[in-house]
Amino acid sequence: MTGLELVGMDVLARHHVSVSGPEDGQPMVFGHGFGCDQTMWRYVAPAFADRYRVITFDHIGSGGSDASAFDPDKYANLEGYAADVIELVGEMELTDVVFVGHSVSAMIGALAVAAAPERFDKLVMVSPSPRYIDDVDYTGGFTREDIEDLLESLASNYLEWSSVMAPVIVGNPERPELGDELTASFCRMHPAIARQFAATTFLSDNRQDLSRVDVPTLVLQCSRDAIAPPAVGRYVASAVSDGTLVQLAATGHCPNLSAPEETIGAIEEFLRRRESA
Repeated sequence: MTGLELVGMDVLARHHVSVSGPEDGQPMVFGHGFGCDQTMWRYVAPAFADRYRVITFDHIGSGGSDASAFDPDKYANLEGYAADVIELVGEMELTDVVFVGHSVSAMIGALAVAAAPERFDKLVMVSPSPRYIDDVDYTGGFTREDIEDLLESLASNYLEWSSVMAPVIVGNPERPELGDELTASFCRMHPAIARQFAATTFLSDNRQDLSRVDVPTLVLQCSRDAIAPPAVGRYVASAVSDGTLVQLAATGHCPNLSAPEETIGAIEEFLRRRESA
């Protein structure tokens, strides 16, 4: 086995990459949100495996990834995670990629598209937010004090924070099993890595990067989302060069869990419309 092949195995193993669907299908890469892993796509990704080459993976420190590869300096900003996405698609020799990112992975996908546009064909942003903190003429949904309190609470007792915040994030209080699943996912993440990933996520400001996204982009905005309010979805869709905003009936921040059929339908409609254009 050559050294290059070993490097490739390292990249795929490091991110616990899973592949399904036809080898000659257009690649569709799914990225998960903070505190989650690729299993959060289990209700959505398989719906595309009949015609797309579906790839799921775990960000470093999440799920089945190699947590020993976590570099605090590299992952101090979202560009470090975007570099991983670019490395992964490059190692797999993928082009014309449809990248589907949930929550923070929506912005990671935007950064990857902007940095390596030759690799990507379309972008789907599920519950995105380029900045969580309110600013002049911008509604992010939180004050700086809100975010500082959130991060302080997370740092002081990560397990307790997880049990309180996960149900708020996922919404749908009438379906407590969704909150339980997200809580369990949070608790599987190493607390030190979770603290840094949370700070990187909630303190980032990537608004200016949206103008660098030059592929057809679908923005899926949930109703009554405690993390990314409707104004954020409208902002993102208008800031990219070719954005389409779809307001879902789904509530909460995780429609890939709470409303997979509606999420699948919106993505399929976007892909059909763009492919026939």
